[in-house]
Amino acid sequence: MKRLLLLLLAFPLMAVAQADETDPRAIIRQAMDHWRGTTSYSDMTMLIHRPDWERSMSMRAWTQGDKHSLVRVTAPSRDAGNGTLMIDNKLWTYTPKINRVIKVPSSMMGQSWMGSDLSNDDISKSTDIIDQYEHSLVETRVDNGHTVHVIQSIPHEEAAVVWGREVLSIRDDGVLLEHQFWDQDGVLVKRMHATQVTEMGGRTVARVLRMENLEEPGRWTEMRLESAEFDLALPDNIFTLSNLRNPRQ
Repeated sequence: MKRLLLLLLAFPLMAVAQADETDPRAIIRQAMDHWRGTTSYSDMTMLIHRPDWERSMSMRAWTQGDKHSLVRVTAPSRDAGNGTLMIDNKLWTYTPKINRVIKVPSSMMGQSWMGSDLSNDDISKSTDIIDQYEHSLVETRVDNGHTVHVIQSIPHEEAAVVWGREVLSIRDDGVLLEHQFWDQDGVLVKRMHATQVTEMGGRTVARVLRMENLEEPGRWTEMRLESAEFDLALPDNIFTLSNLRNPRQ
């Protein structure tokens, strides 16, 4: 949970203004703002599932706007203290076992984030899709009393992205129901979708998001939101390399 640190990490105690239902770019922007608020704090569980094993990690996450995110693992003990910091699409990780902060190079952005089905790129560029893609509204349907907008996003020719296209299904209240990732050959490679939607922190959110690797059946990662607060005051020093290494929050 890029799109999942921002995406995943993320979720105004006040209602978000409705997007122009004819403007797909505005609909995506609304979903991003709805998910994150101006700031957010959340407790999460990440469940990594494989056909022959499963493991989980507890995490705390903070976000500010769409350029700052911090995630810290709290359990199990062997992983506690591992952290990821994002500032302006730059990514750093910290591992207590080696007591070292490492900046993630561009060559490693496609690698797995914390052993999950999310990549470093997924968690570091959650809003790039807004400006680096051309968006079109391909379907509008009604589902459980909500209007759902299906948007196809094709990257600009000069955009530094790996996907041939992405398809998002967004409810009229800003909840992202599904996000598909298609490669350059038109093959659906992975899919993130909401399996549980509920009220939390004063708004309706996707409480459980599952990222499925469609090239390897039975392989998926779930981000489960345990608690969340939005639009709260955060310390000035929270999104710093010093705080990543020596936690004060």
